[in-house]
Amino acid sequence: MRKAVRKAVFPVAGLGTRFLPATKAIPKEMLPLVDKPLIQHAVEEARAAGIEDIIFVTSQGKSAIEDHFDINGDLNKVLETRGKLDALEAVRSTEIGSGKLFYTRQQQPLGLGHAVWCARKLVGDEPFAVLLPDDVVLAGTPCLKQMVEAYDDVGGNIVAVVDVPREHTNRYGILDVASDDGRLAAVKGLVEKPKPEVAPSTLSIIGRYILQPEVFGHLDRQERGAGNEIQLTDSMARLIGNQPFHGLRFEGTRYDCGDRVGFLEANLAFALERPDIGHLVREAIAKLI
Repeated sequence: MRKAVRKAVFPVAGLGTRFLPATKAIPKEMLPLVDKPLIQHAVEEARAAGIEDIIFVTSQGKSAIEDHFDINGDLNKVLETRGKLDALEAVRSTEIGSGKLFYTRQQQPLGLGHAVWCARKLVGDEPFAVLLPDDVVLAGTPCLKQMVEAYDDVGGNIVAVVDVPREHTNRYGILDVASDDGRLAAVKGLVEKPKPEVAPSTLSIIGRYILQPEVFGHLDRQERGAGNEIQLTDSMARLIGNQPFHGLRFEGTRYDCGDRVGFLEANLAFALERPDIGHLVREAIAKLI
C-alpha cells in the first residue's frame, strides 16, 4: 500500500524583492489575489487535496503569515456583534486548528532545495507535497488534487508541468522525457535552467510537487547547483531510476505571481471568475481600454 500524501511544505522565506517597496514590511505571500492573500490560495488548494498538516518554512519578518491562520478572537467578536456574518465566515475559513500548522525557519537564503530540507524533521518518513505560493493555478479541480489523483495511480514522485517557449527554458527546471501520453510524461532526467539550445524539452516544472522522503537524503549533501544555490531539482533528479517519476500536464491556467505583470494578470483572471464581482470587473476593464 502506498502512503497517502498528508503533509505539505510551503517555502515562504523569500524577501519578495521584485515587489519592493510593497514587501518592505509585508511578506510577499500576503499580497492579495482579489481579497485573499496568495498564501491562503495555496493553503486552500492543499486542503482541497486532502492535506492534513501544513508546514511553513519561514524567515524573519513573516509573522503576518502566522497571524493570518490563527484565531483572532477580538475580530470575530466584533464581526459577530455587528451582524457581519459573511465577513465572520470568511475570517473563520482562514483558521487552522491546533496541531495542524507547523513552522520552521530558513535562516539563510540558500535556495529552494535548502528551504525544503529545513522541513525534513516535520515531514518525517512520508511522501509530501511542496507548493510555491508564487505559482497560482486557476482550475476547476485544484492543481494539487489532480496531482494526488495521478499519484494514487502511479505513485512515486510527480511534478506539475507546462510547456514554455524554448527561449525561456533557462528560467525553469526542465524535464528530459522518456515517454509521454499527453497527460503524464515519464521522466528520465531533470535539468535546472538549461540554455535553450541544449534543453532536452520545453516541459517546465512549476511550483507544485509530490515527493518521496528519500529526497531528503540527497538534500543532506547540501551541494550547490545553478545560481550557487541548493537546488531541489538536482536532488529530485537523483531519485529517477530508483522510483517512478512523472510530470503531470494539469488542467487549468498557471499564473506567475512572483512577477508584477503576472500578478496583475492573475488578479484580473480570478476577479473575472467571481460571480459577485466579475461583471463589475469587466465594466472597469472596458472603461480602461
